[in-house]
Amino acid sequence: MAYDFNKDKFKEEILDHVRNFSRKSLEDATPQELYQAVAFAVRDIITDDWIASQRLYNKTAPKTLYYLSMEFLIGRALGNNLVNMGIWDNVNEVLHELNIKMNFSQIEEEEPDAGLGNGGLGRLAACFMDSLSTLSYPAYGCGIRYNYGIFKQQIENGYQVEFPDDWLKHGNPWEVKRTDTAREIKFGGTVSSYEDKYGRTHFTQQNYESVLAIPYDMPILGYKNGFVNALRLWDAEAPQKFVLRFFDQGAYQKAVEQQTLAKTLVEVLYPNDNHYQGKELRLKQQYFFVSATVQQAISKFKKAHGNIYLLPEKVVFQMNDTHPAIAVPELMRILLDEEKLGWEEAFDIASRTCAYTNHTIMIEALETWPIDLFARLLPRVYQIVEEINRRFCMELRDQHHFSENLIHDMSIISDGQIKMAYLAIVGSFSVNGVAAIHTEILKTNVLKNFYRIYPNKFNNKTNGITQRRWLSHANPELAQLITSTIGDKWTTDLMELKKLIPHANDNAFTKEYNEIKFHNKVRLTDYIKTHQGITVNPHSIFDVQVKRLHEYKRQLMNILNILLLYNEIKDNPNGNYVPRTFIFAAKAAPGYTRAKLIIKLINSVATLVNNDPLTRKYLTVVFIENYNVSSAEIIIPAANVSEQISTASKEASGTSNMKFMLNGALTIGTLDGANIEIFEEVGDDNIFIFGLTCEEVLSLYQSGTYNPWDIYNSDPAIHRIVKQLINGTIEPGFPDLFRELYESLLNRAGDNLADPYFILKDLRAYHDAQKKIDLAYMDKENWTKMAIMNTACSGKFSSDRTISEYASQIWEINPLIPIKK
Repeated sequence: MAYDFNKDKFKEEILDHVRNFSRKSLEDATPQELYQAVAFAVRDIITDDWIASQRLYNKTAPKTLYYLSMEFLIGRALGNNLVNMGIWDNVNEVLHELNIKMNFSQIEEEEPDAGLGNGGLGRLAACFMDSLSTLSYPAYGCGIRYNYGIFKQQIENGYQVEFPDDWLKHGNPWEVKRTDTAREIKFGGTVSSYEDKYGRTHFTQQNYESVLAIPYDMPILGYKNGFVNALRLWDAEAPQKFVLRFFDQGAYQKAVEQQTLAKTLVEVLYPNDNHYQGKELRLKQQYFFVSATVQQAISKFKKAHGNIYLLPEKVVFQMNDTHPAIAVPELMRILLDEEKLGWEEAFDIASRTCAYTNHTIMIEALETWPIDLFARLLPRVYQIVEEINRRFCMELRDQHHFSENLIHDMSIISDGQIKMAYLAIVGSFSVNGVAAIHTEILKTNVLKNFYRIYPNKFNNKTNGITQRRWLSHANPELAQLITSTIGDKWTTDLMELKKLIPHANDNAFTKEYNEIKFHNKVRLTDYIKTHQGITVNPHSIFDVQVKRLHEYKRQLMNILNILLLYNEIKDNPNGNYVPRTFIFAAKAAPGYTRAKLIIKLINSVATLVNNDPLTRKYLTVVFIENYNVSSAEIIIPAANVSEQISTASKEASGTSNMKFMLNGALTIGTLDGANIEIFEEVGDDNIFIFGLTCEEVLSLYQSGTYNPWDIYNSDPAIHRIVKQLINGTIEPGFPDLFRELYESLLNRAGDNLADPYFILKDLRAYHDAQKKIDLAYMDKENWTKMAIMNTACSGKFSSDRTISEYASQIWEINPLIPIKK
């Protein structure tokens, strides 16, 4: 049921907030002040249920999940909260009756996207939090309150330029500061030992530097159930923020030095780690939020239960990728040094409390830390990691009789590095992949030796997305059409969408479905014109690739295919071409120079194509800057084609593929990640699959027999576009600008294969698949049926299903009784 909504009270709260906090009348309030007033009025409604949910926690003392993640890409909160509360229409009515000149979408635009994430990892965590609350599971999301996010992207002369994302400039009306639960986090210093009267050795950390971790809680609402969990984000402060003695001596900078150093911890997400200082800051960030969370969780547990041996029955830490893997030794530190347990008891408890989700099969992406850095920064934690590793290696040697070479390869500490993924596996009771093929590759390739000794730890939990955000909020017209056709049960049971399948042949339904898609394309057309200054044709195919920029995601292959099309049109301008708009959006990590060069290439090709009178009526290329959740909510509902073209075996799962599918875009993709499961759901007739399989890619890596020169020399069209990278076609004034990309496609770099992501190998098959899309799109009636089938078959990919599986099969947590409204 929706919340009870008192319209008069809500009006009064808006007016009071504008008057009390802005000292203005409603007519004089700025758009930002109106947003703040509406947000606080909504939060006031939420607060009663937030308190009631916490009382339910305290009354039932349930086993509680702590979901540890460096990222929570939550997007804007206002609209999503109104959807989950069921008061969207009520609030719009109030704004209309107050004669506010702005409509709700304009007020919503005043809310910045929270700068708490970057890509799929963070968006997955946000979807999971939505589902945890909707299913009323007791959980905390735990991360860092970044002051400036990752960065705000601007495109200048085709290049990515990074600026601070000052998302907290006006404050955050959704958060509550909790100074009463601050935690001290210790860095550096030395470790000393002593023996107690029973002859047991204990350790203490001395001469350390410390910061205070201050939690800020944000409410995460369940869908129309009145249940509220907290997203707990840790801010950093110095134990003594201001030293008056230094200030009085005229040492003004020294007076605030400790506070400045503390704030450095939480300034940005993923600071550039191309230098030692950046690596140190990243490690400090990870330990900072993990230690704060583990300390707080144990404190809360002890108040409720007392007996530390019951911890695995009442607490579970889920490590979202390797960033929080330090939770294992940190929990051990507390059990050993503060709870005074013996090693075997402590490790038994820790390894039954921690669980690990792996998000990559790329060895180079499995996080490692230099021993000297780790030991200096976290001396006591390093001692514990050393002992975990010593005992693990002893287990491999004595119980499994592994060779010394294999033990070296599996060791948590080797070659001067600490391997955090291995630490997470050894110290956890569960290790899960995020798509069926990804988990299989972990078991048979990347982590096969760990699977040999811990087969029962490994399991799969295919990722999912929340339909409340990605359909109800992002595509309200389609959501309304679906509800009017099959009812609204799909909002909490996405498998209900299967009931749409018969309607794929219903002329009235398909007509309205098409009209909604076109409305969304017009909306995106307007957005592109406003933000990028480019006019696009809404009747063209909207072909979209929006995701983090990485070579394995193969944005480079997409733009090379556009060059193939460009050349075809130039050579035969009177051919029969289907107009297409290629839409890109992506951020590249600030230190990832090749990825940033690919962004420049996309923009340079856009300039070439969009300004050529022969090609621009058929091809338009757009790069939308500063991609985030809010722009995704405009882009995804408008897409006709979803580009999911990663090198097979490289993408763990992907979730943008699911969002596009739900909104009726057809996938062009490789058999990689969750694409395989999408293919299984929609069938061969409703998806465009091409390229090497995972098995073929892994075989080519193993044999080392792939030679891109064979393709370059045998396919004239591909030869031509690769040559265009360096012959001045794209950048006449700087023909060598893209030579690095040219070299990466054809020549080895050290021990690495040339063209390591098989772009040229798959390019012809990709181009042929794009031709099939042209033919399919020309049959508008059948294309609409294919789009509807994608929406109808997307039920498996709800994060509600994923969370239910985690809860029952890994966490063993139970839903609390929803509070009735």
